[in-house]
Amino acid sequence: MADASKTNPQDAAKLGYLGLGLMGTPMSRRLLKAGHQVTVWNRSQGKMAPLVEAGAIAAATPRDVMASSDIVFMCVTDAAAVEEVIFGREGLSSAPGAGKLVVDFSSIHPDAARDLATRLNDANRAGWIDAPVSGGTKGAEEGTLAIMAGGEAADIERVRPYVLSMARRFTHMGPTGAGQTTKLCNQVIVGCAMAVLAEATRLAVNAGIDADRLPEALAGGFADSIPLQLFVPRMVQGIHSPPLGHIATMLKDLDTVADVAQAKSTPVPMASLAGQLFRLAKAARGAEADALEIYKLSAGVKPSEAS
Repeated sequence: MADASKTNPQDAAKLGYLGLGLMGTPMSRRLLKAGHQVTVWNRSQGKMAPLVEAGAIAAATPRDVMASSDIVFMCVTDAAAVEEVIFGREGLSSAPGAGKLVVDFSSIHPDAARDLATRLNDANRAGWIDAPVSGGTKGAEEGTLAIMAGGEAADIERVRPYVLSMARRFTHMGPTGAGQTTKLCNQVIVGCAMAVLAEATRLAVNAGIDADRLPEALAGGFADSIPLQLFVPRMVQGIHSPPLGHIATMLKDLDTVADVAQAKSTPVPMASLAGQLFRLAKAARGAEADALEIYKLSAGVKPSEAS
């Protein structure tokens, strides 16, 4: 496994990062700590300041990031945001891109990834890797993310040392779009796990046992998992800041699962139910609430509080 910390400084690529949200900020910070030159841009300019203080170079536009970088990473909200960063006014596509790579950590529809990759290459000859991530903000901060990628094998190997400054695992899953499809499989599992763990945790609370001890009690058994160990304590203790991920993001991904599943004639009854539960959570808790607040949907109302 390649180690970015061992990259010869003379051979090291100049890096860019666009989108300094819950994931982008800690991921960019890890690149800086590994000693890489990183140029950053964010639509809200204020989010660049802490990274500039840590050694990053601030860019005025996405075009400037592309012009000054060999490899451009980005993590933004959805396909519309990716489109704007690439093809909007002074976007990535307006700078020369031959020999350069764009690595998109955003979670978008596989068809959108393929379309954007083709259009960007037609516009400025830049290459594309779709590389959605899993592991949440904790994984971004600790460098333990799992990243699944679609693109050319040679391009994957070119970016691998830098990606492994931010992630524990970087797996090439196939051609462009394969990374996004793999992320959808991940979200089927994670979205359903959140819903199921919320159900089990509420049952424990309502039955009068110490739900905070479920991870300890079930450790090593068939029910044990990283989600069990991480999610249940946060649900029980009401720890939602910083959020592991927003409700709107999980719902977007589960809606994409439903769309792709329909196109591929694939039944996804559990993911569809999880999607509807997150739609309820969005209505009840708000789009920007932590996805684990799905647990609060089953809290109920005491008779004295009912109107």
